[in-house]
Amino acid sequence: MPSDLHDLLRAAFRWTDPGPGSGYLVSDRSGWWRDPTILDGLGPALAGLFPGAGPTVVIAPEITGFLIGPLVARALGAGFVEVYREGSRLPIAEPMTWADVPADHRGARQRLGLRTRLLGPADRVLVVDDWIATGAQARAVHALAAARGAAVIGTAVIVADCDPATAAELNVRSLVTGTELSQPT
Repeated sequence: MPSDLHDLLRAAFRWTDPGPGSGYLVSDRSGWWRDPTILDGLGPALAGLFPGAGPTVVIAPEITGFLIGPLVARALGAGFVEVYREGSRLPIAEPMTWADVPADHRGARQRLGLRTRLLGPADRVLVVDDWIATGAQARAVHALAAARGAAVIGTAVIVADCDPATAAELNVRSLVTGTELSQPT
């Protein structure tokens, strides 16, 4: 990854206060999507985290994964498969494969699913997302691929903010780390 993309990601990111009494800050990545140089570089940079791995498909969870997943798939010359949250507003009238997320970074339980027909044993999967903290959601996406018999190459993210054991388990590679996006004091 070019060092200028690394610097641009850091510069375009900010922490925001959701309001009085919240007691926490929320990550604001909107500057990444607004900057055409960042958008142009994200796909190739994330794809470049796994050189020579030869994925046949990129899979990514909604919502942000639907933005960056196709950028990475295009850079790799691979296909893209969406992973939906149960209860998504998009009606899907075909068989789905589901996996449970016991608790995500907010402590919420989720169920994630993909269209069963779009992933199979011949596939080599690269999981893509914008941020990994607990690894719960990525773990569920890995489980979806395994349930369909696909081989998972690893997990490419913009920001890795997870512990080393989770990073090793899910073969996480990132463009920046959570500590590089320091919170204001």
